Parts: sequence; C-alpha cells; structure tokens
Amino acid sequence: MQFGAVLQCDAPSARTVHLAKLAEAHGFSHVWTFDSHILWQEPYVLYSRILNETKRITVGPMVTNPATRDWAVTASTYATLNEAYGNRTICGIGRGDSAVRVGGGRPTTLATLRESIRVIR
Repeated sequence: MQFGAVLQCDAPSARTVHLAKLAEAHGFSHVWTFDSHILWQEPYVLYSRILNETKRITVGPMVTNPATRDWAVTASTYATLNEAYGNRTICGIGRGDSAVRVGGGRPTTLATLRESIRVIR
C-alpha cells in the first residue's frame, strides 16, 4: 500500500521542501500540493527542489487545471522534471473549480479537460 502527504505551498518554500523530505524519510511514496496561483507559491518550482533533495518520492499537484496552465507548457514541465529526476512525477488534473473561481473565472468543460489530458500525455 502507498501513502501520500498533501502539502500547501506556503512560504517559506524551504519548509515545504523540508516537509517533503520528512515524508520520504517516514515512508510516504507521494507528495501532493495544491496548484492555485492566487493562493500559494508556484508548485512546479518546489517540485524541482523536492526532487533534487529526495531519492524516491513522487510529486505532483492535487490538482492542476487546463484553465490556468498552458497545456504545452505543462507537458514540457513534466517532461523536463522526469528527464532530470527519473519519472517521479504524477499529474492530478481537474476542471479548475477553485483555482479559476477565486479569480472570477469559469472552470473548463469536460471536453476541454479530456483534450488537455490527451495533449499533456
């Protein structure tokens, strides 16, 4: 059985990295973060730091969305992290309800979500 820890990307970022290292040391397999650019720090920057300072942990958002993230940039980010750190990322993805609504926007449609997943893969 695998267990993951969910971390907020609150400042200071060094604390989030430290908590991820503790999660790995205590046997967790995954570290998830939220991806809301208005509420927290940039998770993908933190993923590179976490992956650099750990050996086994898998990182990813819980969840990202195709409304606030360009699909091709998301795909490139994952490809780069996986090339550099060895396939230790995972992508939770949704319509963008909280990340988009907090800024007054509308979440994507299910059709857009499906297409974004295809492109990112």
